[in-house]
Amino acid sequence: MSHRLDPDYEDLRRSVEEFARDTVAPVIGDYYERGEFPYDIVAKMGKMGLFGLPFPEESGGMGGDYFALCLALEELARVDSSVAITLEAGVSLGAMPIHRFGSDEQKKNWLPRLCAGTSLGAFGLTEPGAGSDAGGTRTTARLEGDEWVINGTKSFITNSGTDITALVTVTAVTGQRPDGRPEISAILVPSGTPGFSIGQKYSKVGWRASDTNELVFEDCRVPKANLVGEQGRGYAQFLRILDEGRIAIAALSVGLAQGCVDESLRYANEREAFGRHIGGYQAIQFKIADMEARAYTARLAYYDAAARMLAGEPFKRQAAIAKLVSSNAAMDNARDATQIFGGYGFMNEYPVGRFYRDAKILEIGEGTSEVQRMLIARELGLPA
Repeated sequence: MSHRLDPDYEDLRRSVEEFARDTVAPVIGDYYERGEFPYDIVAKMGKMGLFGLPFPEESGGMGGDYFALCLALEELARVDSSVAITLEAGVSLGAMPIHRFGSDEQKKNWLPRLCAGTSLGAFGLTEPGAGSDAGGTRTTARLEGDEWVINGTKSFITNSGTDITALVTVTAVTGQRPDGRPEISAILVPSGTPGFSIGQKYSKVGWRASDTNELVFEDCRVPKANLVGEQGRGYAQFLRILDEGRIAIAALSVGLAQGCVDESLRYANEREAFGRHIGGYQAIQFKIADMEARAYTARLAYYDAAARMLAGEPFKRQAAIAKLVSSNAAMDNARDATQIFGGYGFMNEYPVGRFYRDAKILEIGEGTSEVQRMLIARELGLPA
């Protein structure tokens, strides 16, 4: 075991760190204030190959792995979470279901453009009445001849309404199992399909430079061949996708937590109060020390979960632990950083103001903290 990153990983980390510092940081505050999607930044991320990091070269990817994606997410989130979640959702939720479960034709048609970042994919899972309880899906899809006819509504879907969104993979009830439970399948719906419309754009507390919309399906027809994976396996497929995605969200959370440390250190060495820099006061020192400890231990958690995943070992429990610990660290560090900055921490012009607004969703999205605790308990053998 080594505490050092392999040279290829370290080179990637440094290049994304530089990109985040020199390209994202100077402009993202304006995008955030306007609630505007940063197309130019996303295009540059695509040219860097970030959207293709964990995909094979034959699919248009970079031939890397999921840990490489996590490193990129951490470095982006140290500066801004809106661009980080755009990458995370585009890869983990948009392209990964097609890579993991799609047909050869689906992979050929969609993966090259998704890996290039010229197009984005989305994953339509959450509904107005079915968030953590994804088994309560009410969107339906019935077969009529050689077409699926989809009806329903999806909520809080990232990357779903941009000018470069190419598709959304939708979970829908396609029948009933022998035990009476709904049969849930995943179906690919290209943007612009008649009957598929983008609903309201949400006015969000955080992630304001990312795209999040409601999706509406009204007798939306797509070919039978747009089924992703096996019919009735959509629920199991999305569980696999979310297990992986929790590691990615953990990495993003660590980035935000570390960004709070970075900004607090800088500010503590600049800001003077009562005749000295505030970094000389033990109260501030202890806060920053606790923040660094949280970020450090959370990073170890997601590194471990990613290592287990790449080794082909079970990682569900470790992914849930990483997501729980990292999102808590992000929220706690954002609160402490805002306190260190005082009144300036409440101003949107300072990164910690954005960090504070962005942190809370990390305890909710891609599995709430309560769901993570439930998964950990079950993996320990406690009754469901």
